[in-house]
Amino acid sequence: MKLYNIKHNDEQVSFSQAVRQGLGRNQGLFFPTDIPQLGDIDQLLAEDFVTRSGKILSALIGDELSSEQVNELVGNAFQFPAPLKQVKDGTYALELFHGPTLAFKDFGGRFMAQSLLAVSDGGKITILTATSGDTGAAVAHAFYGLPNINVVILYPKGKISPLQEKLFCTLGGNIHTVSINGDFDDCQALVKQAFDDAALREEIGLNSANSINISRLMAQICYYFEAAAQLSKQQRENLVISVPSGNFGNLTAGLLAKALGLPIKRFIAATNANDTVPRYLTTGEWDPKPTVATTSNAMDVSQPNNWPRIEELCQRKGWGLDTLGSGAVSDEQSAHSVKELNELGYLCEPHGAIAYRVLQEQLQQGETGIFLCTAHPAKFKEVVDDILGTDIELPGPLAKHAVMELLSQELNNDFEQLKAVLKSVQA
Repeated sequence: MKLYNIKHNDEQVSFSQAVRQGLGRNQGLFFPTDIPQLGDIDQLLAEDFVTRSGKILSALIGDELSSEQVNELVGNAFQFPAPLKQVKDGTYALELFHGPTLAFKDFGGRFMAQSLLAVSDGGKITILTATSGDTGAAVAHAFYGLPNINVVILYPKGKISPLQEKLFCTLGGNIHTVSINGDFDDCQALVKQAFDDAALREEIGLNSANSINISRLMAQICYYFEAAAQLSKQQRENLVISVPSGNFGNLTAGLLAKALGLPIKRFIAATNANDTVPRYLTTGEWDPKPTVATTSNAMDVSQPNNWPRIEELCQRKGWGLDTLGSGAVSDEQSAHSVKELNELGYLCEPHGAIAYRVLQEQLQQGETGIFLCTAHPAKFKEVVDDILGTDIELPGPLAKHAVMELLSQELNNDFEQLKAVLKSVQA
């Protein structure tokens, strides 16, 4: 597998290099030079989730890893289901929260951890990533206890849910968590500064585990195929998928699934009040505004890192950006949708509810709609309990970590302070 730097096309790397390196020169994102067309899609969809995912990822990776190696990586990473639940006629929820940290990022985080182990040369590695909520837990649990790997996770102080924070800031060991006095975009900017520091990058073996890393995106492609596999052939012919979008890695993976041959009629990018992309698709002007805190905090991103990959793919495939649906939803509207879904007998949290709402606004007659449920409702217990006047029971992983002590340290939005922390974890 060859990948190129979107900003500097002359920089080309292998899959192994892209996994180890994370970002290219000048913070450029890596992207596949070739996107294969998969064979008989109906036959592929008849396979079980793990077998099918191994074939998809082997086709992408090529002969760099054997099919047996890829199957082993997938088998170790995908040890939980992604069920499709019918909510009403023609509308389904894809539940991506059945992994160990109850969020969709378990798929990508665990596959990246397995990939990094497979391609590592045994040297020390420092994983640095920023999280707006769910990435932190997925990465922390995927890498916890792995040899020669230290993980540093930045998150905006006071801007993720208490239970999200507990799930990844209580592990200790090789997992180091830092609350930053700022918003998610500040955290993301610090990560980029670190990657721009060539001496630091070399000294500590710096890598990233958010959706900047191509292995994360590749894993996420697989559950779009799994969603389609649970529908009839007729339903798949007019399939519309609504994706709750923050950093836009999830939507990028969905579009890559379509590029590989999965028959998806169109996608919808659903955001909260941080509506940079919906405004851009309407006006043609890229105009990020200051990040606004919302009840769907994992989507509180004003400058989504993965958007350049979406534009790159659409340009290469000849897909007009106007074929993407989009919509922005307020906290009040998302609360209303949580209530609506509850009345339909489906318990949801604000991120999934946002995707549901925009899907319902744009789904046309004869189409089948899927909205992605990216986190277990209990991860947003305070918000959901307040909306519904209920008391959600905490699943096992959350109940365990809820009573543990937070181990995070607090830093100002200052790169020199972060640099000292990064060097100290490798000391």
